[in-house]
Amino acid sequence: MTFSDLPPETEELRQRTRRFIRETVIGAEPAPGGRLDQATRDRLRTAAKEAGVFAPLVPREYGGQGLSPAHWSPVLQEAGYSPIGPSVLNCMAPDEGNMHMLHLIATEEQKKRYLAPLAAGDVRSCFGMTEPHPGAGSDPAALRTTAVRADGGWIVDGHKRFTSGAIGAAFCIVMARTPAVDGAPEGATMFLVDLTNPGIRVGEAIHTVDRAIDGGHPHLYLEDCFVPDDAVLGEVGLGFRYAQVRLGPARLTHCMRWLGLARRAHDIALDRAARRELFGGPIDTLGLAQHLIAESVIDIETSDAIITKTAALLHGDPKAGSAMSSVAKVHCSEAVFRVIDRAIQICGGDGVSDGLPLAQYLNEVRPFRIYDGSNETHRWAIARRASAARGAAVRAGEPYRGDALISQGGNA
Repeated sequence: MTFSDLPPETEELRQRTRRFIRETVIGAEPAPGGRLDQATRDRLRTAAKEAGVFAPLVPREYGGQGLSPAHWSPVLQEAGYSPIGPSVLNCMAPDEGNMHMLHLIATEEQKKRYLAPLAAGDVRSCFGMTEPHPGAGSDPAALRTTAVRADGGWIVDGHKRFTSGAIGAAFCIVMARTPAVDGAPEGATMFLVDLTNPGIRVGEAIHTVDRAIDGGHPHLYLEDCFVPDDAVLGEVGLGFRYAQVRLGPARLTHCMRWLGLARRAHDIALDRAARRELFGGPIDTLGLAQHLIAESVIDIETSDAIITKTAALLHGDPKAGSAMSSVAKVHCSEAVFRVIDRAIQICGGDGVSDGLPLAQYLNEVRPFRIYDGSNETHRWAIARRASAARGAAVRAGEPYRGDALISQGGNA
């Protein structure tokens, strides 16, 4: 992995992160299928702070490295080379996305109360959007959690599920439907809800195949949950707009972290293919293995390229970047899975055993095709945008090529 065009300061951070992950973090990884324990995480986070690699995306005024969004990818790929790397470096979902949104839209008092301890790694957080059917899931407009005005605040009622990170979190950013009130439109509103609030309760865990996200993916119940007016994050009724501030970059940072893990899997496969002999020579001299290796290189490089393009768009044209993040999410989530699956194939029986971590890597990345909106939903949105863009171009005077081909007797 080479990033010759990075600013010197960013390249130094990437190199420090690379060394820290390989020399300090990898040796502390839990066995395949296990979870990072609190004591080990705290020890590694202290070491990360001392190494100057902690909280790479967090602004410097909150103790982070202040990395520019345009340069997130090289550093997050290095962090993602270990499945526990992002958690150790405090750049893992959902905290990373929550910190990004809090920095952009929270009040100064909210930043002091919620962003500062989150950036320091003193607390964890969660994001309450997904609900049981027929509530919000791939379709956020189906939101059923409600918040109504009360004296001095709001009463929130609802049921969330797949609330990633909720077990042990200090607070949740809850999305709730609100009526038109005090000049604000009917819509969705975000609320900062402390998990010590008696009206909110972490419910039963949902057991999934992934292990990297601290705090699991449990149910969350809000029953007559009172929050004061200063718990509103942003403006009342604009929650869906603010969600895009979080979701577009969050999809992309998932791609960055998991691409780092795909590179790790590919390196494991390359090492095995170079050392192990089959039919009179190393595996990497066999055509079938070379095909698998080449396909993985293609998947890694195309993923890297689309991440870079999307990051540039998010930085310069957030609306276009958010749309492109759907393309990146679909491509990268499937490409990363293919890379790890090929690595398993190259490693044979060991690949599906707990002697290597590859099978657990597959478990970690498989849910990404569902999390942050299913790939099918993103494909639907991508197709709609493509059709709408072409329709607008035709209405603006561009030729309708289908008619042109038919009139010329050509083949469609």
